[in-house]
Amino acid sequence: MSTQGEGNGQADPQAGPVRWRTAMERALYGPDGFYVRPAGPGPAGHFRTSVHASPLYARAVARLLLWVDGELGHPDELDLVDVGAGRGELLAGVLAALPPQTAARVRPYGVERAGRPAGLDGRISWVSAPPRGTRGLLFANEWLDNVPLDLAEDGRYVEVTRDGTEHPGGPLDGPDRAWLERWWPRAGVGAGVEAGVGAGVEAGTGRAEIGRPRDEAWAAAVATLDRGLAVAVDYAHTREARPPFGTLTGFRAGRETAPVPDGSCDVTAHVALDACAGPGATLLTQRDALAALGVSGARPPLALASTDPAAYVRGLSAAGEAAELTARGGLGDFGWLVQPVGVGPWPG
Repeated sequence: MSTQGEGNGQADPQAGPVRWRTAMERALYGPDGFYVRPAGPGPAGHFRTSVHASPLYARAVARLLLWVDGELGHPDELDLVDVGAGRGELLAGVLAALPPQTAARVRPYGVERAGRPAGLDGRISWVSAPPRGTRGLLFANEWLDNVPLDLAEDGRYVEVTRDGTEHPGGPLDGPDRAWLERWWPRAGVGAGVEAGVGAGVEAGTGRAEIGRPRDEAWAAAVATLDRGLAVAVDYAHTREARPPFGTLTGFRAGRETAPVPDGSCDVTAHVALDACAGPGATLLTQRDALAALGVSGARPPLALASTDPAAYVRGLSAAGEAAELTARGGLGDFGWLVQPVGVGPWPG
């Protein structure tokens, strides 16, 4: 689902161990990579996102787009850019949820490195990078976790072979070291390197995921928006609570698995969304974001069961779906990074 994440320039990425960023790029987006191969069910066949969990999610994004529409003064053309669009499921759901008069003004873009899915709504433009100069909503659901990144341990890069075997690599370069010192300090970058490098940083034995490529990818996506709202939704952690051994993992056929970078599975790591956030950005949980968009897990009144049984059953179903989207310890804990560009803050 990534639109960025180039390799790190090593001479022969096919031979021997390489840094994780190169390995992820090859496994996810190389020839016959996990996200670009035309055959198979696509990402939805391997893991469940909020988009696949319930149509309530697309309806909530539609309500957010309506808020942006109001902020922009109801322009003749309203852009909706889905970064990491998968097979276009979210775009289709949002278009279906909008009032017809609004849907007629929407210019929907699916941003993906895979080819255009068969049978996709003809209104949707399928592009490999976010179009520049858009005015509307740029939405990235579980995109940044698949932007390739490097891993560090004891002041060195972690290298990996195609079968998932890891090896210690060379010392961290300056920009990556500086990112860790600022955003993941408890990992420590002073151990295992020559004396004097990384002075003043506590040595650590944990692993860290160097989120600098995600920061850059998000900044580049936001920069394509002339005016509107940019939202990134993902597995996330903050500086005060970085996981001591990182989060790198894999998913295959609905099950979590070892992150083997051979193209057979998804390879993903949680996102340091606080590092990605630009000026004026808001960080909140999906639970709070969806509540602001009217998604509630409240059960319908029991009296409805006798007056309108069908409506009661529908209400129970919606309440169950909403509960999954907002659950503690599950999808509700996802982070939302909300970045306004020339509009007021959301939620207000």
